[in-house]
Amino acid sequence: WIRLKQHKTGRKVNVPVTRRLRSVLENTPRKSPVILANSLNRPWLQRTFREAWLRATRDAGIVDLHFHDLRGTAVTRLAEAGCTEAEIATITGHTLASVHTILERYLARTDNLAVAAIAKLERARQ
Repeated sequence: WIRLKQHKTGRKVNVPVTRRLRSVLENTPRKSPVILANSLNRPWLQRTFREAWLRATRDAGIVDLHFHDLRGTAVTRLAEAGCTEAEIATITGHTLASVHTILERYLARTDNLAVAAIAKLERARQ
């Protein structure tokens, strides 16, 4: 589990770790009790993390991507995986209304989602 307090809402969030992340964490030498640590193996200060993020995205040629956008990306990927809005909110710390707003704006209505919906319908009718 990764247990944290969501900065914006103050909600406590408990996220089960995926098999892939568990493998990465188990095979990474521990230098700090904090997963995202700075070069001194200490927790990042908000200001210095923001500066490092901006430098890294600039160096990578990435324009107009903010760290908090990653949480929105998680919302859409969880929805694409078939998660309910309540499940998504539990993982991300968003409110149900925020999850709905993010999905309304960013979730692409793809062929994969359509196929998944029909598969669910067919399973329900069996």
